[in-house]
Amino acid sequence: MEPQTTKRRKLDTTAEMPQTSDDSNPSVPMGAAATQNPAATMKSHKSSSAAAPFAGDAYNSSLFKLQVEEMLVEVKPNYAKRLGPVGNVLRKLKTLIEAIPDREEMPFHEATKVLLKTDRVTVPFPEPRPDKTTAYKLAYAKPSNVNVVGSYPLKTMEKADSTMVIDMVVTIPASILQEKDYLNYRYFYKRAYYLACIAAGLQNEEEESFDLSMENLHGNDLQPVLVVKPGKSGEPTEFSKSRCEIRIIPACPKGFFADSKLHPAKNSIRPKAGPTGETVASAPTPFYNATLQVECNHEAYLKLLHQTVKSAEGFVDACVLGRIWLRQRGFGSSVSDGGFGNFEWAALTALLLQGGGPKGRKALSPGYNSYQLFKGMVQYLATSNMVATPTLIQSGEPPVPKSHLPTFYDGPRGHNVLFKMSASSYDMLRQEAQVSLAMLNDEVFDQFEATFILKKDNPLQQFDSVIKIDGSSATGTISHQDHRSNNWLLSSKIFNVLKEALGDRVKLIHVKFDDHSRWKTKSSPPSPSPHIQVGLVFDPEHIHRAVDHGPAAEDKKAAETFRNFWGNKSELRRFKDGSILESLVWTKTPNASIFEQIIAYILNRHIGLNPNRDLSIVGDSFDALLPDSVSDTAAFTSLKESFKTLEQSIRDLEQIPLQLKQLSPIGAQLRSSFINAPDYGPRNPLRYPAEVLIAFEGSGRWPDDVVAIQRTKVAFLIKIGELLELTSQRYKAKLGLENNDEPLLNYAFLDITEPSGAVFRLRIHNDREQTLLENQVKSKSSDAHSAIAALAQYKYMFLQLPLHTQSVATHCTRFPLLSPTMRLVKKWFSAHMLSTHFREELIELLVIRTFLQPYPWRAPSSSMTGFLRTLQFIARWDWRNTPLIVDFGGIMTSKEISAINVRLEAWREVDPGMNRVVLFAATNHDVSGTTFTNGMPSKVVASRMTALARSACKLLKEEGLQLDPKTLFVPSLGDYDFMIYLSPKFAGSRRGKRDARAGKFKNLDIQTEEDLFYVGYEPARLYVEELRALYTTTMVLFHDESSSNVIAGIWSPQTATRAFKVNMPYATKALGGGEETAGQVAIDKDAIMSEMARLGGDMVFKIEMRR
Repeated sequence: MEPQTTKRRKLDTTAEMPQTSDDSNPSVPMGAAATQNPAATMKSHKSSSAAAPFAGDAYNSSLFKLQVEEMLVEVKPNYAKRLGPVGNVLRKLKTLIEAIPDREEMPFHEATKVLLKTDRVTVPFPEPRPDKTTAYKLAYAKPSNVNVVGSYPLKTMEKADSTMVIDMVVTIPASILQEKDYLNYRYFYKRAYYLACIAAGLQNEEEESFDLSMENLHGNDLQPVLVVKPGKSGEPTEFSKSRCEIRIIPACPKGFFADSKLHPAKNSIRPKAGPTGETVASAPTPFYNATLQVECNHEAYLKLLHQTVKSAEGFVDACVLGRIWLRQRGFGSSVSDGGFGNFEWAALTALLLQGGGPKGRKALSPGYNSYQLFKGMVQYLATSNMVATPTLIQSGEPPVPKSHLPTFYDGPRGHNVLFKMSASSYDMLRQEAQVSLAMLNDEVFDQFEATFILKKDNPLQQFDSVIKIDGSSATGTISHQDHRSNNWLLSSKIFNVLKEALGDRVKLIHVKFDDHSRWKTKSSPPSPSPHIQVGLVFDPEHIHRAVDHGPAAEDKKAAETFRNFWGNKSELRRFKDGSILESLVWTKTPNASIFEQIIAYILNRHIGLNPNRDLSIVGDSFDALLPDSVSDTAAFTSLKESFKTLEQSIRDLEQIPLQLKQLSPIGAQLRSSFINAPDYGPRNPLRYPAEVLIAFEGSGRWPDDVVAIQRTKVAFLIKIGELLELTSQRYKAKLGLENNDEPLLNYAFLDITEPSGAVFRLRIHNDREQTLLENQVKSKSSDAHSAIAALAQYKYMFLQLPLHTQSVATHCTRFPLLSPTMRLVKKWFSAHMLSTHFREELIELLVIRTFLQPYPWRAPSSSMTGFLRTLQFIARWDWRNTPLIVDFGGIMTSKEISAINVRLEAWREVDPGMNRVVLFAATNHDVSGTTFTNGMPSKVVASRMTALARSACKLLKEEGLQLDPKTLFVPSLGDYDFMIYLSPKFAGSRRGKRDARAGKFKNLDIQTEEDLFYVGYEPARLYVEELRALYTTTMVLFHDESSSNVIAGIWSPQTATRAFKVNMPYATKALGGGEETAGQVAIDKDAIMSEMARLGGDMVFKIEMRR
């Protein structure tokens, strides 16, 4: 985002989002939890930055540094005030847990029955549950240790409106465990029983003080935990005031199971013999083994992280920055949140301070400050591929086996830190890191908000399409020896199938399922939801491809694999180059795009999902708000071809007095940004002419007077029209006049109509006008005010519009989705009756900024994401203090950006009331910032724009995937004081009458004068302009000139009741009554409404007065 003054910012968060503590491994003794600050013992550590290959540079700007430092101060909670009293609760829990009486060994089913019957606690056994033949017994004994772990002791928590989570690890004594418990879930069954016994002990002792429930730690059903919340006694306590929850996590003693037995290549779940007694081959169980290593490694990671706190001064703050970065992007330690959260960030940072670089050197330097450590981590995630090349930290033999999942193997602790990540979530993490690295390397624009403030995980803003899947009837999922949930297996299968099927049509496939659930201690764990959500980011160049080329027929093996995957959809085809390939041919239908057809077909074939019952695709509904995009593109292209033909025809004219220099398009139709695609034909010419400037080579024969130049232009236009009609029968020319009351402004235009119905409006550009107008502005004897206005209009129309049109047209080619997004945003402005208050070029700049400065996303690849991200920018734009800056060429420097900010500050000092310039929009073509905003919109309208955008973003946040896009375009009419309803025949296009007549007499397929009469004729717009000119100080009018038959208005605050005075600018009436109103007058609204109705005549259907 553009540089702006330093001020306090509130991070975008979702209050309803469940708050989780992702860093459950680092721990400290109970006594140090609330009193000791690890950072207090930090040592000054000077290390050579050259030894670490990542993030050797510091802050790009002092402003960014100040913003980061201020944010760190703001987000850190007051531990003494908010969390200090929690220490008493933690000590009380520790005492209660240690006082729970031992339970003697009992057979499995007897032990669980006793707990359920006497204590009303159900043991949360993971699936597969132990069967009746289980031989070993269950017992409970006093824990060998109780520690507080996670963010709380490390002081890396952050403020949040919702609940903070504190984790307490309870170590199971070795006396009730056996060496072989690592096999076949034995440890996890004993762990579940141990947790149930703690729950029974706590609820028996403090049933009123605590509210107990259970959940799976990070969505891993091997690790249920006990959640302790304040009891519902009704009286506030220190615990309830802190807004915290405590999770009690059973753990295994360090080193109880040998690391060699839990290596990722080992099998710990022995397969059962088949029905005929044959032995099934054992496969590695890396997820199961890694979960066991998590259980054993609390003490080891305690030492690692606290040693890092002492050796690297910036480590704690780097973890806080990473925590914010992850949360804003929707990442967490939970399996469903990607498996990469606060603990994974802290652990990777600590390990990269020890190794991970080239030749085993340190990847990060302990001498880095917090920002350098943060950026180094982002750079490492962005540039490393831990699937193709696993990262091994001090790892000996045996080697870690190759996998399709990421591996960051911590050798000393025998643990893959990324074991919870899927291929889908790792792809997304890498892409997010790559985008963030590009942001952090941006030396021109300030990217602080995009990096840390903006919450970017709303699926409709993040993905181009979202597929909602009901997996309850899915088939074809592969059984797995490792412990994986059905949802994980199904999600993995969906990801692999879609990745193969879509190929380069998409840049990202992100599969997500919900594993957040809690249950009462007396209940069994609930069954997971079968619903899965798939987000996709399109490649706009390939997403609509109609033909897919497979392997050549000669490659028998590849061809057979291709046919097996695609089934009957695959067919052998010969192409023009002689090649014979397996191919797929898709045809777009009115009911389904090519992308939707691929999704429905392939998920039905490989997973057995019924497209009508099990699939719901979100995203295309935004495209439906505009006409068919393919035909729209053709319509704009056809009009541009007609323009090229016209240009050549004019160049071929030999009797023009001056040599033609160039024809420059300036109309929105010719830059593919007009709200409606060009719709014309022989009997219905283009309703809005496409505007063009024509310039001639310099000549000394032009007059030295601006008014005379305007009259000379008329003669030139007449001559051009006559020559065109004379040399080519295909054109009709018609002269038009404008600005009759402004002699210094352009006076005439020429409408040229082709037989096809395309209409172009030509105006002549004479560069001598600028010099003459500038001289008049400097001259004290001339009308300087009129000259200033004329000079501004000249620069807008003849200098900036050609550059703007050329730049927009170029970027529409670069970004295929730019054109429909601009049209969708214009439709939104128009639907809310704001479009007449904004120059359409300004609206286009708002959209182009979303594509050229897309951070924290990549450039939009669908009209939905482009539209919603633009609305978010508008909602957050502090236009009072921040300019809109669009760098078309990517050539602006930080000095130029600073100069633009200084220019805005100067405007605010000169015009503090923002009566002339409200919005400030600069480009690399126009650093003045006022070309498209001078005089419009007003502060009231700009505030209305912001309020409507914020309401739209709020609705998006509340509705989520259930959002109906049409609701974003429904105007809110309740805020207006009066409504003027126009007759439909004047409000809309008059094309309907002409089309009806053309249908009746199909042999009359020629243009008539009546057809051409309505070109550019907009009676509703003219009526609104007249009313605005008459009642400038009385009211503010709003109108949707594209489709609405309503003119809405609000009364100006200047029309409030006041004492009578001569020459009041509006009709008034005296107030009767007592002494208080003597001499007071009020605006005569009835008289004004009557006058407006009279001016409108037959155009006005009804007037509704509300206030």
